[in-house]
Amino acid sequence: MLKTRTAAVLACAALATPAFAQPAYPSKPVRIVSIFAPGGGNDVICRLVAQQLTERLKQQVIVENRVGANGIVGTEAVARAAPDGYTFTLIPSGHAVNASMYKKLPFDSLKDFTPITLAGSGPLVLAVHPSLPVKNVKDLIALAKSRPGQLTYVSSGIGASGHLAGALFDTMTGTKMEHIPYKGMSLAVSDLMGGQVSMTFGTSLSVIPHVRTGRLRALATTGAQRSPALPDLPTVAESGVPGYEAGLWYGFVGPARMPPEIVQRLNAEIVAILAQPDTREKLASQGLDARSSTPDEFARVLSSDVVRWAAVVQKLGLQAE
Repeated sequence: MLKTRTAAVLACAALATPAFAQPAYPSKPVRIVSIFAPGGGNDVICRLVAQQLTERLKQQVIVENRVGANGIVGTEAVARAAPDGYTFTLIPSGHAVNASMYKKLPFDSLKDFTPITLAGSGPLVLAVHPSLPVKNVKDLIALAKSRPGQLTYVSSGIGASGHLAGALFDTMTGTKMEHIPYKGMSLAVSDLMGGQVSMTFGTSLSVIPHVRTGRLRALATTGAQRSPALPDLPTVAESGVPGYEAGLWYGFVGPARMPPEIVQRLNAEIVAILAQPDTREKLASQGLDARSSTPDEFARVLSSDVVRWAAVVQKLGLQAE
């Protein structure tokens, strides 16, 4: 009888105990991994979003720099993180290039990530050190042809947008310039301003501020149309290289298999941040258009770019270890 009564009491207690509930997201600090060095375009967007996301999520959003191997080090860290919404990153369009540029990556560029939203897009800026005796793209082409292999251009890494823009420029103009990869645009631009290298096809966020102070000279932008931030600056195509076009985009991704409700929450908050006039103005002043999307739309952009750039990489014969 005692055993029966005890069992009944335990059963009633179990029924009275509420089911364990998962804490509402987010219940602890969130981490955005910035895969390039501080000061570059990628890092600037991460910090701009993190600041406002902290207010919107009511949890601190921390930016952690994990730099190396053209963003692969930080991207791998996110691919291996728990898919719980507490770790995600901002990838550039070069992420789609890496899928074919590198013989072996420590992750699958599509399968190991969950797209959240696009964040921005824009052209690159062809900028040179002021000591280089060129005033426009035609001058640069003439100088490069007279000094084959002597002019150098820097980018944030092998396979980065700036690298491909330079390789495409060489192919379309018959020039031969030397590419020097860095671990981030801030380091590359620093050496460019110091005169150690000749030029860059750099992100607007990294280059435009120094163009405005006169420490760099902008020759052209790489988009199909002129940049709103530099409306008086012609495109490379306008400057004597018809058909030339190269640009970049940025987008937030997390590890694969993130819960759909967390993906939608992050998407809604980041899209709202990008829609704010002050955010759009800050990005536009640096030559970047705020560009958001649904997770599915971003997934399609990423997938199509992987295919498109694979063909370009093969055609140009580019390969990284």
